[in-house]
Amino acid sequence: MQMPPISDLLLALFMSAAAGLVGSIAVMRRMALASDALSHVALPGIALAMLFHFSPMLGGFVALIGGTLIVWALEYRTRIPTEAVIGVLFSAALAVGSLLASGEDLLEALLGVPGSMGGVDTVFGLISAALVIVFMVRARSRLVIRLVSPDLVRTLGVNVAKLDLLFLMAFALTVALGLRYLGVLLMGSLIIIPGTTGMYLGRSLRSMQVAAVASAAGSTLLGTVIATRANIAIGPAVIAVAALGFFASLFLRRRGRRAIRVAALRR
Repeated sequence: MQMPPISDLLLALFMSAAAGLVGSIAVMRRMALASDALSHVALPGIALAMLFHFSPMLGGFVALIGGTLIVWALEYRTRIPTEAVIGVLFSAALAVGSLLASGEDLLEALLGVPGSMGGVDTVFGLISAALVIVFMVRARSRLVIRLVSPDLVRTLGVNVAKLDLLFLMAFALTVALGLRYLGVLLMGSLIIIPGTTGMYLGRSLRSMQVAAVASAAGSTLLGTVIATRANIAIGPAVIAVAALGFFASLFLRRRGRRAIRVAALRR
């Protein structure tokens, strides 16, 4: 298997950086499993795109944005928890997508097809990833304060409903960016695992996000290299590397704590 084109690899790295930033907040909001479910909302859009021969990324993006608006509207009008609304949409989208796509097309949607993106998709993806990264960096303090106390963030003049919508949009856009590289089944994992790794390793919000981005980008790059040399699918390799990184972080941090305690006792 050959390495994906440089343009696709560059987009994958931008996407993974966005996934790390979004994942660090999603884990704090207890939306870790919701990210996996939300990625399946793109399946009907991808299936329609393949059926009518237009960009699968565009189809997945439209489906995700539509699903995000539904989640946001239902959450604020019915007070149903976000993860519950996403779970309902996940079930419906999976059923509809399975009906619209079948055989090889369905397999491509589920597992991704790296190296199959056109120039327009790549440019759109790079710009979108940059927007997500900028938003997550600039809004991270407001997002964390909103978690602690929505009333407190309102006193700062922040529209909480708008902030929640923008975060959900960034969430959905990040998922859309990785659909062709990792597929519907695995894209959510690149948000969950690095976000959890960052939360475990980080001692502050900034260090947590740095660790999450490093985990996502490093897993994407190393997983791609391993997959191309071992002639295996890229998506599963990337997520396997990310999972190994998480378990390694558990071991290394515990070992580091033990070393600090031993050094303190010797003093």
